[in-house]
Amino acid sequence: MLRILDTLTGHRRLVLTENDRAILTRKGRIVDLLGAGEHRIKRNDVVEAHNLTSAFFTGGNVDTLLRDAPDLVATHLVEVRTCATEVALVARDGRLMTALAPDSRTHLWADAGPFDITRHDVAADVRVPGDLAKRLVRGRLVSLLTSVEVPEGHVGVMTLDGTNPTVLDPGLHTFWNVGPKVAVKLVDTRLRSHDVTGHEILTRDRVTLRVNLAADFRVVDPVTAVTKVRDFEEALHRALGLAFRRTLGALTLDALLADKVAVDEGAADAVRTEMAGLGVEVGAIALKDVILPGEMRDILTAVVAAEKEAEANVIRRREETNATRSLLNTAKVMAENPVMLRLKELEALEVIAGKVERLTVHNGTAGLLGDIAKLRD
Repeated sequence: MLRILDTLTGHRRLVLTENDRAILTRKGRIVDLLGAGEHRIKRNDVVEAHNLTSAFFTGGNVDTLLRDAPDLVATHLVEVRTCATEVALVARDGRLMTALAPDSRTHLWADAGPFDITRHDVAADVRVPGDLAKRLVRGRLVSLLTSVEVPEGHVGVMTLDGTNPTVLDPGLHTFWNVGPKVAVKLVDTRLRSHDVTGHEILTRDRVTLRVNLAADFRVVDPVTAVTKVRDFEEALHRALGLAFRRTLGALTLDALLADKVAVDEGAADAVRTEMAGLGVEVGAIALKDVILPGEMRDILTAVVAAEKEAEANVIRRREETNATRSLLNTAKVMAENPVMLRLKELEALEVIAGKVERLTVHNGTAGLLGDIAKLRD
């Protein structure tokens, strides 16, 4: 009966479940927003169906709905809008649903809530707290995030739009990528060694040679080291080269080779002072190697060989003199002591006996000793 009556009056029935909503448009104007239940509508009414499962209002007629039925919007929808410098996070039942970028908006079905909306001013603080960053990662809402990992033994120098440098400790740091532009430069703060290799200098006696220098250093003021110069290691390299070019160039080759490990303290202090102004602490500075030209190396090798040969001759003559003096003293003792002479004769006999296969004695021991004495005379 109702169906016949609806047909005669130009109506029809629309049944909506608990999760269904419908926007009713008549002659191009929105006239109602229908909830759960059975509804009697005109046959020519246009119905736009929605479902509360997604919680987001996805219709393309939001502006029309706001214009034609503002009261219905206030009753059934929740609008979330952000300004130019804020990010809005929408959560339901403790779970993040979406993150809104600056200058954006979204609409939610009020009946799908309640919703927890939090706002963050990215102009005031571009950093994302660690716990919030983990929640956003778990919710796969990372489009508004950027992360930088600072390794152990390093620090990060962060700038916002190229200004206001600050230091980041080791760890993972997360920032909003919709606020000021974040740039982070990693700086190694560990004790390191810098080598200056193959640096050519001209000594005072006009010998061209190459030297290798090494300096221990570490960064103590990362902000100064990054902002004062483009590359503080390059500045250290240049300071070492210039300082020791002046000091080593004032020495002769012999003076330089006499103690190549030592460096001029005045030059070292000048380097340390210059680098301290750049936030770098310089420790020990050593002259590692002195590399001579090929011809000069051959000449010095010949000089050293001659010196060593002369030293060897002196030692050889001294030992011969000592041996002769020892023999003379032994002879004097034997001449003054016949018993000692006899002992030496017995020792000689023992040596002779040890070197022959057979020894025949004809005149007895006394005769043998007498013959040895005759041989001696």
